[in-house]
This record gives sequence, structure tokens and C-alpha cells, in this order.
Amino acid sequence: MKPTAMVRSHTWRNAAETVTIRMAVPADAAALSRLAELDSAPAPERVPMLVAEVGGELRAALPLDGGRAIADPFRRTAELVAILGERARQMAPPPARRAARRLRPFPAPRPASPARAWATRWD
Repeated sequence: MKPTAMVRSHTWRNAAETVTIRMAVPADAAALSRLAELDSAPAPERVPMLVAEVGGELRAALPLDGGRAIADPFRRTAELVAILGERARQMAPPPARRAARRLRPFPAPRPASPARAWATRWD
């Protein structure tokens, strides 16, 4: 699994801008706080988050604990939030499987005694 995914964006003005999806690091705290303020959201807690950068600028973030995404309301970010949601889904552990019921095999047939085998042939 690669820690960073690069996607060419065709929905922004400059199609050459690169979208980077990565895990947030402590150095992103100021940018995440600014993003939350722009989005009128509470400041993000110290939970693992995925972030989306466009041209080196943080545009959207999604907490991996299932919280609400924060995004720049003055930019086109709906696609970024959708990409973050899909990546979070891919990173989630698979759902726990219920243990399969163990079926007992049928008992193996026992061979008949020689006397019984002879008696059933001639009946």
C-alpha cells in the first residue's frame, strides 16, 4: 500500500494541478485549523485524518474515525471529499466475519459382521 496517491485533476481550471491524498502529519495542524475555521467547523481533534492537497495547498480533510469532513468552501471540493471518502473506505479493515458453523460429518459406515453380511445376501 502506497502512503500517497497522485491523481490528475480535470475539474479544476488548471488540469496540470496534481491532487495529493495523504495522511495528515503534525505539521498540518495550522492548515487544518485554518481549513476548519473557513468551513465553520470545530477545530479538528488529534485523530488520524486523510487530507487532500491541490498544488501544495490543503483543500479538504476527512477524519478516519467517521467524523465530518472539512473543506474549503470557496473552492470546488465536492470531488475531493468524495475521493477522501473512497480512500478511507479502502483503508478500513474488512468487516469481521462471523464464525462459520462447523458441521459434523456423517459418521462413516461401519462394515457389517461376516455373519450378518452372509444372512442378508440370502434373505
